[in-house]
Amino acid sequence: MDVGLILQADWKFRIEHKGIKIYSSKVNGSDIHGFKGEAEIEVSLKKLISLFHDMPSYNRWVHHLVEMHVLDNSDPVEYVVRQIIKTPWPLQPREVIMRTGLTSAGDNSVVLTMKAEPDYLPGNPEYHRVRHATGMWVFRPTTEGRVNITFVMHIDPGKDVPSTLSNAGMFEVPFYSLNNLKTLLKDAAYNPRYPEEIEQHISILDDTADTL
Repeated sequence: MDVGLILQADWKFRIEHKGIKIYSSKVNGSDIHGFKGEAEIEVSLKKLISLFHDMPSYNRWVHHLVEMHVLDNSDPVEYVVRQIIKTPWPLQPREVIMRTGLTSAGDNSVVLTMKAEPDYLPGNPEYHRVRHATGMWVFRPTTEGRVNITFVMHIDPGKDVPSTLSNAGMFEVPFYSLNNLKTLLKDAAYNPRYPEEIEQHISILDDTADTL
């Protein structure tokens, strides 16, 4: 995944609210637009990485997440998860199986890549299995104790969801996820374990103490 190419795509600014900027972009071969959310948060890079490895707490910030199960975490910087996403009645809940990888992007930036693996498990008739989803989270430390976060995603929820409905509601996902993430990181009682084992694969230079 070419991080620079994706971030420099033809993104159109849509709205800014509570310090979160939302953009959209057309995607070749799809009627469903991609989205990008950006925010700068007062947090250390290590605590942010810790949050993304704290999978039992994902339901506290990921928008419309109903369930999440880790299917494979044998590699400290790559894992496979299964997510159940709430959808409006009468649509079936969406089931997304995603392979996620953590890599360095240079200049002490870190990228969390995401790609759907729809055939990882047999289908479940209770859910609609999402066939296409790809995205990434980019963490770029700016000034001391602050990180710029960019969340990019393109997801096709299925033919039973009109593209007009998907495009109309897509701004909710980056906004609420980023806003919930900010709220959780401001909670003084929230102190997830930092996964020291990732430093066997990625050098994390920022160990600035949180100012929250």
